[in-house]
Order: sequence, then C-alpha cells, then structure tokens
Amino acid sequence: MHPVSTPDAPAAIGPYSQAVVAGTTVYCSGQLALDPVTGLLVGEDAASQARVALSNLSAVLRAAQSGMDQVVRTTVYLRTMDDFPAVNAVYAECFGSHRPARVTVAVAGLPKDARVEIDAIALVTA
Repeated sequence: MHPVSTPDAPAAIGPYSQAVVAGTTVYCSGQLALDPVTGLLVGEDAASQARVALSNLSAVLRAAQSGMDQVVRTTVYLRTMDDFPAVNAVYAECFGSHRPARVTVAVAGLPKDARVEIDAIALVTA
C-alpha cells in the first residue's frame, strides 16, 4: 500500500492522502473544486464546481497510474439534491460512454462550503 500525491491536484486539507494504491486498486479521496495552486474554492455553481472536482480527480488518478476510464465506482456528495441535474450532466460529459457504479447523496455540509465533492475507486493500469 502506498500514498499518491500530485501537485496537479489540490493538496489534502487534512491528515489524509489524495489517494492510496493497494494492490491493483486506487482509492481516491474526495475532490472539491479547489484550485491546485491556491487551494481556493473555484466556481459559483454546482456544475462548474463538479467540472473542477472531476478534473482534480483525473489528475490524482493519472498520478496513480490510472484514469477516468478505469474508475469502477464513485461517490458524489451534494450540498443539495437540487444540484443533481446540473452535476449529472457534467458527470456524464466527463465519463462519456464509461459508466462506473455511483452513489449520490445530499449532505448537510462539505469542506470549504463546497457544493460538490466526488471520490472514486479505480483500477491501476500500470
């Protein structure tokens, strides 16, 4: 088991790794719409935040020798289910024809008062 870290995604904002590879599987921590350089939340609406969160997730997966096409399961955390249609559209655009298993839940709050957080479990390709 080994941790994954990349400057292409935001640094962890707590005592955890961006991801951990165990065997041939990578377990990615939740990604917010944080700018990797400044660490600041970007995007006013859920769709724009989802796009950044998925981009950050993709960067972590690349650092783990994986990719979005290797994702087997995601969890999408929303501050409100009212954002589900907008986030779902961005999610579908990002994953294309690849359809990993998914759980979507509404939560009372997210770090940095984000609207969206997305985590993933994926296969390691190398």
